[in-house]
Amino acid sequence: QVQLVESGGGLVQAGGSLRLSCAASGSTFSINSMGWYRQAPGKQRELVATIGGTGSTDYADSVKGRFTISRDNAKNTVIVYLQMNSLKPEDTAVYYCNAYSDYNFADYWGQGTQVTVAS
Repeated sequence: QVQLVESGGGLVQAGGSLRLSCAASGSTFSINSMGWYRQAPGKQRELVATIGGTGSTDYADSVKGRFTISRDNAKNTVIVYLQMNSLKPEDTAVYYCNAYSDYNFADYWGQGTQVTVAS
């Protein structure tokens, strides 16, 4: 099992920046890729960015050039960050951390953190 705890959300003015963090614990050895998803009110959850075990990254077109995902593999934990710059009101959503394990083919999710961008 993998547990994910997110932090770093909040309220920011348009054009501002926030950094989200997600700390993974438990069976972190089994984690392959990690990523961030978001869900705005009335919309489906969507991919924001992912990072693989080798450091390869992928971004939604809407955040390319503004958001950066990174990963820190420590001894008993994995931390993934999402640096969000030039934030726009349309970035307002609940952001969820995700980890995928190719050991048991399971997806794990954090509890979500609210990001609100005021215009």
